[in-house]
Amino acid sequence: MDEVRVAVIGAGVVGLSTALCVAETVPNCSVTVIAEEFSPHTTSDVAAGVLSPHLSPETPIDRQRRWFKDTFAHIYSIAQSAEAPDVGVQFLSGWEIFEEPPKERIPFWSDVMLAFRVMNNSELKRFPQATFGWMYTTLQCDCTLYLPWLEKRLKKAGGRLQVGKVTDLWELDGKYDIVVNCSGIGARALTEDMQIYPVRGQVHKVHAPWLKHFVRTGDGTIYVYPGINSVTLGGTRQRGDWRMSVDPFDSKTIFEKCCAYEPSLKLCRKLSEGVGLRPTRDVLRLEKEKLKRGSRQIFVVHNYGHGGAGVTFHWGTAKEAAQLVKEIIPEVRHRPSYTTSKL
Repeated sequence: MDEVRVAVIGAGVVGLSTALCVAETVPNCSVTVIAEEFSPHTTSDVAAGVLSPHLSPETPIDRQRRWFKDTFAHIYSIAQSAEAPDVGVQFLSGWEIFEEPPKERIPFWSDVMLAFRVMNNSELKRFPQATFGWMYTTLQCDCTLYLPWLEKRLKKAGGRLQVGKVTDLWELDGKYDIVVNCSGIGARALTEDMQIYPVRGQVHKVHAPWLKHFVRTGDGTIYVYPGINSVTLGGTRQRGDWRMSVDPFDSKTIFEKCCAYEPSLKLCRKLSEGVGLRPTRDVLRLEKEKLKRGSRQIFVVHNYGHGGAGVTFHWGTAKEAAQLVKEIIPEVRHRPSYTTSKL
């Protein structure tokens, strides 16, 4: 049977995982990832990579729960394997604390996490700023290791990586049969979707190997996440801010706030700083679309708008996107203009 040519735009954690799911689960497909930047130069590489489902409440909770469960199960299986350190995956326990108790005392994701419970008064004494908190064990992906692993696995499945910038989906007409749009914040220009906007995040990477537990505030504006090779300190949540340069004022504020929750950080050694633009949308866009221009048409699957939950939901949304690709294939094969010419 002739191969269906699939192009995936974007090489962050969402793009690569989607490409891999298509390559491994959809028969008779050739998959090419097209992106301006690959790891270590993606937004995903800046992220702390902790599975922590804090997405816009406008995205239906049942979908968020499914995506999180699928992603947690996938990363859990890696964490249980011998290759976990090389892939950049580990278990991570810690505290999420609140100045005022949240409306939902038990979040929808509590039974997916490991050992989730509400903190007792004795534990809260460690954080005088807090009146309420949760303790749980989650999973962490160091994307500087995880993304290259996804690339390697994708190549093994027959996928290809191509450096390039797509400014118009119609550029791919005739070259590919299905386009999967995982362009993140780039979707704003690529699809003229004004519902997506950046939420700027700035982080420190520091050397503090004595820290074994994470601390994060419920609003996500302060966090200390120990990783395999460094500790990530954050952060900022600056809506509509497109700046990609490190802001010295933000640097000072982040470090001081993190030290207030974890005083031993004053002894750490600073390694680097980074900025990423979270591709935020009130409702994550994961759907099929058929674009038409005269007698021409393009079959598109959109998978973007994850905000700060890209790592948290990446495998779940990738599986769903791959299923949408599978649903489109019969229509692709039966269209009059279907061709199997190769690039």
